[in-house]
Amino acid sequence: MDRHPGHGLRRDLDLLEALASEEGQRAGGLGVVRLAQLTGREKSQVSRALKALAEEGVVERDPDTLEYRMGRRLFSLVARTVEDRLARAAEPVMRALSADLEETVHLCVLRDQEVLTLLSVSGHSFRVRGWEGRGVPADRTSAGRVLLLDATPDELYVRFPSLADLPALWAKVQEARAHGFARVEEEFEPGLSGVSAPIRDFRGRVVAALNVSAPHHRVAPRLTAAGLATATAAATVSDHLGWAAGPSPTRLT
Repeated sequence: MDRHPGHGLRRDLDLLEALASEEGQRAGGLGVVRLAQLTGREKSQVSRALKALAEEGVVERDPDTLEYRMGRRLFSLVARTVEDRLARAAEPVMRALSADLEETVHLCVLRDQEVLTLLSVSGHSFRVRGWEGRGVPADRTSAGRVLLLDATPDELYVRFPSLADLPALWAKVQEARAHGFARVEEEFEPGLSGVSAPIRDFRGRVVAALNVSAPHHRVAPRLTAAGLATATAAATVSDHLGWAAGPSPTRLT
């Protein structure tokens, strides 16, 4: 009987670290023999451990190569953890921004071709209806455009294979990059306008967006000011996530 149950977990973590290593990621998976070499364990022990991890969805085995890679369940757990940390870091900043602008502020992430709202904070009697958990088209929203800042033209083509005017979307993404925020005036929904700015993680990758949405007649005269304020708030959240602030957003002319 193992007198140190934590040792089993430590050995499993060694396997996961090997699969997540540069070699494992580059190869797209590792076999039992190579994992045994990397962890210094017997092949039979590694095989049994991997089988148990695969049964729980933590790792996956390729039926053709018989090699193992990180499993979807693990990625799902990591994603939920990251989003929880993101929401906790963003919420106080969102409340301050919402109070300052007296408008609704949303925390958004990218899901395939859609923007998903994780959290909404309202500092005004008007609150954009039921956005939390709802997906909207990324190409028609300011949040979508800043969430696509890291994408290349080829990646946009793969993500939006049926979109009629990809060059127009690319141009709008580049405009958002130049100014530090994106703006949309009644493009997604009549009577609704908004601005969005990117939130970056410690690597500098865009992982979320702060969005301010409001009735067009009320926000239109101060849309640029709202965009600059949102960009500043998003930079604050990025700083909480470990990203050093870059250049300040530029004013639209």
